[in-house]
This record gives sequence, C-alpha cells and structure tokens, in this order.
Amino acid sequence: SEARSRQVALPSRLISSTGGRYIPPAAKRRMLAEAAGANKESDEAMQRENWELLKKRINGPINKVNTANIKDIVVELFSANLIRGRGLFCRSVMRAQSLSSSFTPVYAALVAVINTKLPVVGDLLVTRLVLQFRRAFNRDDKERCISTAMFLAHLTNQRVAHEVLAFQLVSLLLETPTDDSVEVAVSFMREVGAFLLDAAPRVLNAVFDTFRSILHEADIDKRVQYMIEVLFQVRRDGFKNSPIIPEGLDLVEEDEQIVHEVALDDDDLEAQDELNVFAADNDFAENEQKYNAVKSEILGESEDSESGHGSESDSGSGSESESGTEGDSESEESDGGNDETVSKTESTGVPDMQKIHDLTETELVTLRRTIYLAVMSSLSFEEASHKLLQIKINPGEEQEMCNM
Repeated sequence: SEARSRQVALPSRLISSTGGRYIPPAAKRRMLAEAAGANKESDEAMQRENWELLKKRINGPINKVNTANIKDIVVELFSANLIRGRGLFCRSVMRAQSLSSSFTPVYAALVAVINTKLPVVGDLLVTRLVLQFRRAFNRDDKERCISTAMFLAHLTNQRVAHEVLAFQLVSLLLETPTDDSVEVAVSFMREVGAFLLDAAPRVLNAVFDTFRSILHEADIDKRVQYMIEVLFQVRRDGFKNSPIIPEGLDLVEEDEQIVHEVALDDDDLEAQDELNVFAADNDFAENEQKYNAVKSEILGESEDSESGHGSESDSGSGSESESGTEGDSESEESDGGNDETVSKTESTGVPDMQKIHDLTETELVTLRRTIYLAVMSSLSFEEASHKLLQIKINPGEEQEMCNM
C-alpha cells in the first residue's frame, strides 16, 4: 500500500520537487503531458462558462432597452467584455431590431454610444448589416431588406455609417425599379430623408427626381405609386414626423462621433462569424485584465475610488482627490525635472495624462479618405466647400486638404 501511495503521489512530486525515485524520460514526458492536459481542460471549461455568462450579460440588457433606461443599459453593457463578445453583441442587436422594428432608433442610439468608446463594435455591425442587405437583395427578401435598410438609415442618422452608403443603397434599389425595390427605397428615404436634407440637399433632389421619373414612366403597381406620392408629401412637410434623431436619443456629442466608411460595393468585407461561437483563448486572463482597464477608463472607475469611497476628502484615495493631489505635486515640482514627476506618478498609481501621438497615421488616412469622399459625393463646388468646412482638422494637418 505504501508503494502504491508513492506511485499515485509521483506526478505532483515530479512537478514540485527534484527529489524522489528515478523515472525514465519517456514516462516523465507522458506524466507532464497528462498534467498539462488536465490543466488545459479545466481552463477551457472555465472559459466556456465565462462565455455563457457573457451571452446572458449581453442579450439581457439588449432585450429590455428603451428610451427611458438606455443610459443604464449602456453602463450595464460596458461592464461586460464587449471586445471578446462583439460578435455576440452584433448578432443580438440585429436579431432584436428585426423582431422589433419600432425600436430601431433606440438600438441605433445604443450602438452610437458604444461606438464612441469601442469603434471596432460599430464597424463590425455596419459590415454585417451591409452583407445582410446584399444577401436579402439578391434573394428578393423584401422584409429583411426593409428591416436592414431601416437599421442602416438610423445608423446614418447617428453618424455611425457614412452618408455615401445611403446614396449607394438607394441608387441600387432604384437602378432597375420593381414594386418591391421601390417600396424598400421609399421606406428607407422616409427614415434617412431628414438627414440627407440637411447634409446633402442636392443629392436628395436627384433621388427625388428619380422617384418622379419612376412615378410617371415605370410600370409599377398603383399601391407603390401611392407610396411615392406620400413620400413627396412627407418631403414637402420637411420630414417633420421623421426627425433625424428622436427626442431623448441624442446621446453623442458631434466631436465624439466616429463614422465608419463602409461601402456597399466593397469586396473585402468579412462578417467574422467565428466571433459568434466559443473559442479558447490562450491569453484569457491577460485579455480580461486589459478590458478591465479599458472598462475602468470608460466608466470613470478606479481601484482606489472603489476601496476608499468614503474617505476621498480625508485620505485622497478617491480618483478625484488623487488627480488633484497629483496635479498639485506636478505644479509644485515642475522645476525638478521630468524624472521626478514620472516617479511620483508611478508611486501614486495614477496614470499621468499625456498626449498620445498616433505613429501609425491611422487618423491621417481617415482624414484623407473623408476629404476624398466629401469631394466625390458633391454635385457642385458649393456643396463640396460646405462639406469640407465641416471636417474637423487638427493643427498641422491643413496641408492634407491642399494635397487631396
């Protein structure tokens, strides 16, 4: 029995100490492999359980969001790992919107807020919606086309999707007019018409000229002709019943909006469906820590403010008192050199607010593309000048306007 107990305890002794009986190299490798496999299986089971919990933390808030509680829902969603679960989020919000089209403005506002902090989520959603619209259009699925077009219209109103995508979509629908395609185009223009009237009135006039020619020349059903006439009346009324952003859903400041320039005819769009299913992550703990840091920055949390919430004014352990203390120490010892300031920042544990320089030139490429699209989508030099004046250009980037 003693020999048997020693044989059972052998793998742990093998890993934890150097003593013990001699073990052949082949048996040693086999024991180590079995121990590593057991640890890997337990870690994967823990990740799978976390994935199921992440599903519930994303699906639950999306299913109960409305205009009154949208701000609380945003905070609740940010507490979940939306980087890892971005595929789950996009699938859930697309499914909820298709089942409750009357809540489309609410879902668009929810996406707009999340897009300001996590642009990768907004880009994935717009990409999936474009691919879904393509499939529905090729399959003549009118209901799916209408729901997808409505979602894209409200994302355009919220400045998540670019208006060029709206032009491409309505042009595709009216290129070879049928009863179904014209009906989808009318539904789309009712939702996005107010935005286009403000952003590009000349292009809107060209779209309505196309509607007018279809009304008089195309062979379409009387019902669809009546829908076009109603759309013209809605335009004459200034889209007063279809505002750009409904009341209570204008939650994003203009300077915080991030517009994704996804085109309808892009050939390299990928839905990334693999993000919808569980996949083991070798760096799971590290990635969770990274998102916790991002979440704390987004929600304005800090470890000190959570542990010493009641003694912020006395001990300076809250985030506000610490930042104030740091600011005072920096102002008092600014003549002491940068090294002393950095060491003091590290000792207090509060990150120093420094300007981040983008060495990858991502913002510069985005600026060039925005200038190019603004010029190419304009019908006259007045419209081009109006759009170019609205582009926010950082100091030192004025030359890019001349180059483009």
